[in-house]
Amino acid sequence: MARIVAIANQKGGVGKTTTAINLAASLAIMEKKALLVDCDPQANSTSGLEVNTGQINLYPCFFQPELASQAIIETKYPFLSVLPSTTDLVAVEMELVDKIGREYYLAEVLRQIENRYEYILLDCPPSLGLLTLNALCAARELLIPLQCEYFALEGVAKLLHTFDLVKKRLNPGLSLLGVVLTMYDTRNRLTRQVKNEVRKCFQDRLFETVVPRNVRLSEAPSHGKSIIHYDIKSKGADAYLGLAKEVVLRKPPRRD
Repeated sequence: MARIVAIANQKGGVGKTTTAINLAASLAIMEKKALLVDCDPQANSTSGLEVNTGQINLYPCFFQPELASQAIIETKYPFLSVLPSTTDLVAVEMELVDKIGREYYLAEVLRQIENRYEYILLDCPPSLGLLTLNALCAARELLIPLQCEYFALEGVAKLLHTFDLVKKRLNPGLSLLGVVLTMYDTRNRLTRQVKNEVRKCFQDRLFETVVPRNVRLSEAPSHGKSIIHYDIKSKGADAYLGLAKEVVLRKPPRRD
């Protein structure tokens, strides 16, 4: 059974999609069969791996889950596949608003395919809307990328409140995999202060790996590549390989 990880933070610009793409690629380099599901209508994970969306993508799968297998695209990299998104996905929130069990549509999609993968990573939109809620109800673990700035801490408080509500009322099997600090700058005093505050809040849930500010990380998506395939010798690649190792070693809680 796959480990299904939602990568979420309702604040934009925190490195969420960067983390989704590069963590998936790093797991694939480790020969872990990984599927990246682009749950964001902006489709940045899709374009960031230079995936050409066909006629079938995640949007119709919400209403016809049996199409999931046909929608998956194998990338040119071994062990790495993508379930792509398009701007059409923005309509899901409107179309599901009055549906019974609207929080579980994505979970039904993943049930069709989860046995084919070891890791399924869900790249969530930068909001706490119905798409993100579907991802939290489909996932077994939550990974939070957190930019090293003061306002990012305020955003995480709202996300954790949503996490607690989902766990209590909709998905009791959801657990917090961890928090990863992104855009880390050792020269910045505020960055170090944020790290100390986050460690107080999350203790053993804070990953040791921190993702630095890195020009090569910013360049990679414009070439349709993960940082692993763009410049594996960069500090960004080294960070995401380290994060992947931590994720693999951090075993999820047992499910009864």
